[in-house]
Amino acid sequence: MKRCFAGLSFLPILVAILFLGCSGSKGVDEERGPTADTGPAYGDVLVEGSIGDASNLIPILASDNTSHSIAALIYNGLVKYDKDLNVVGDLAQSWEVSQGGLVINFHLRKGIRWHDGKPFTADDVLYTYRVTIDPKTPTAYSGDFLKVKKAEVIDPYTFRATYDRPFAPALTSWSTAILPKHLLEGADITRTPLSRRPVGTGPYMIKEWVTGQKIVLVSNPDYWEGRPYIDGYIMRIIPDMATMFLELRAGGIDRMDLTPLQFTRQTETGFFRKNFRKYRYLSFSYTYLGYNLKNPLFADKRVRQAIAYAIDKDEIIQGVLLGLGKEATGPYKPGTWAYNPHVRRYPYDPAKARELLAETGWTDRNVDGFLEKDGKAFSFEIITNQGNEVRKKTAEIIQRRLADVGIEAKIRIIEWAAFVKEFINKRKFDVTILGWTIPLDPDIYDVWHSSKTGPDELNFISYKNAEVDGLLERGRSTFDMKLRKKCYDRVQEILAEEQPYTFLYCPDALPIISARFRGIEPAPIGIGHNFIKWYVPREEQKLVMTR
Repeated sequence: MKRCFAGLSFLPILVAILFLGCSGSKGVDEERGPTADTGPAYGDVLVEGSIGDASNLIPILASDNTSHSIAALIYNGLVKYDKDLNVVGDLAQSWEVSQGGLVINFHLRKGIRWHDGKPFTADDVLYTYRVTIDPKTPTAYSGDFLKVKKAEVIDPYTFRATYDRPFAPALTSWSTAILPKHLLEGADITRTPLSRRPVGTGPYMIKEWVTGQKIVLVSNPDYWEGRPYIDGYIMRIIPDMATMFLELRAGGIDRMDLTPLQFTRQTETGFFRKNFRKYRYLSFSYTYLGYNLKNPLFADKRVRQAIAYAIDKDEIIQGVLLGLGKEATGPYKPGTWAYNPHVRRYPYDPAKARELLAETGWTDRNVDGFLEKDGKAFSFEIITNQGNEVRKKTAEIIQRRLADVGIEAKIRIIEWAAFVKEFINKRKFDVTILGWTIPLDPDIYDVWHSSKTGPDELNFISYKNAEVDGLLERGRSTFDMKLRKKCYDRVQEILAEEQPYTFLYCPDALPIISARFRGIEPAPIGIGHNFIKWYVPREEQKLVMTR
C-alpha cells in the first residue's frame, strides 16, 4: 500500500531536452484542435505536472505515490493487474500454485535485460526477496515476504516461493518491483546511487532528476513488451495547483489531475474541449483525518467520535469536491467486494458531538465558546501538505465546524518533503489530513496492524487493537473468500466504532490530457494501464527527446 500524495506540484521551467517540432507540422492549436488520427507513430514526449517530488526511486524505500508512479515506469514485478483487475504475468511468463496454495513456481521470461544490458534472472528475484526482509533495510513492505518460509532459485528462469501456511496475497505480493542483484548486492541499499539513478527492466529509463524541478525518463527501445510509442516522459514539480493549471493552458504540461473546480468550470471552454480530453472515475483512494493516538487529547474514542459528528462530510463533498466523490466510511472503495456498507455512521450532529465531549469532561467553563478541561483549552493543530487545495479547503471547513462545538483547530500547511520526513515519519503532529491508495487486494496489514507502528512504517498514528490484529492476520491467512470478507467486514466495524481516522471521502480521479495523445483506454483500473501504447500521430508531434 502506498501513501497517496495528491498535492504534488511543478515549477514553470522549460525542459532543456525538449525542442519544438518542425514549423510545417499540423499539431494541436487553439483554433483547430487535434488533426485526424493517422495512426500510431514513435515520438513526442508527455509532460505531466505533480505537486510533489519523488523521495526515493527504490520502491521498497519509498511510501509516497510520486515515487511509486515513477518507479512503475522503470521496474517490473513478476505479476501485475490488467485493465480489468485480473492478475496476469509481468516478468513471470506463467506460474503454478500447488500444495493447497503453499507453493508458487514462477517461470520467468527469457531474454529480458536490465537497462544496463545485463540479463534478468531468478537471482534478481531472490535478491529482492532477501533485501526486503533484511532487518537493516528500512522498508514498510517486508511483511508480505516475511510470510515466505523458503525462497529459492530452481534454475536461471524458475523461482519458487514456499509458505508454511496459507497467505491470501501471496501471488499479488510478487507484483513488487524486482531489483538488480548485480548492482545492489553487498551495497548499503540506503546509500546507493540507484535511489536517484535507478536501473530497471521497465519501459522507461532514467535520464535526469533535478530535485524540486523535474524527473526525466526516456523510452527503453529494447523493452520486452515492445518499444513505447511515446519517446519520453517528464514529471515537472509544480507545488501550486493554480500555477500548474496555467502551465497546462500555456502548453507547458500535457497532463495533470484537475481540482473539482478546474474540472467542472475552468475547463468547460471551447479551447479545452478542442485541445484536451477529460476523464472521471471513482479513484482507488480515500482521504481521512488521522489522529496521533499518542496525544492524550485523542485517547478516548468518544472524543474522536465527537469530532466525527461535528464534521459535515456532505458539506465537504458538495462544497469542496463539487459532488465529485463519495463519502468514505472505512478503508475500502465503495462498491468493491471488501467494502462493508453496514458500519456505524456519523451524520452531522453538533449536539451529539457536544454531548460526547461533555461526557469526557470537556466543558465551556469560561463561557467563551471554547471547551476546557483541567485548565487547558481543547486546541490542536491540523497539518496537511502544500499544493493540495482540496485538502486545504477541507481543513478550513473542518476548522469551522469544530469551532461550532468549542474546539480550536489550527491549520498548518507544510512543504511536501518536510511534511513527510519531519512530521509524519517522526510522529510530530496532532492531526493530519492525508490520503491512502486503496489496494486491489483488501489486505491492509501494513497500515493497521500494531506491529507496523515503528519508524518509517505506515501505522504512523500508532493504532493498536488486538482484535483488529487477529482479524488482519486471519484475513491474509486464508484463501476462503467468504472468511476473508467476514474478517474485513468486522475490521471496518471496529474502525468505524473507534474512529482512529475520521474517514472523509473517496474522490473522483479527474485527469486531463492533451488531445494529441491517442490510444488512451479507460478501464476499471483507470487510464494508465496501457501507457506504452499511447501515441501521437506524426503530424501532431510537438517535442523531441534527445538520448
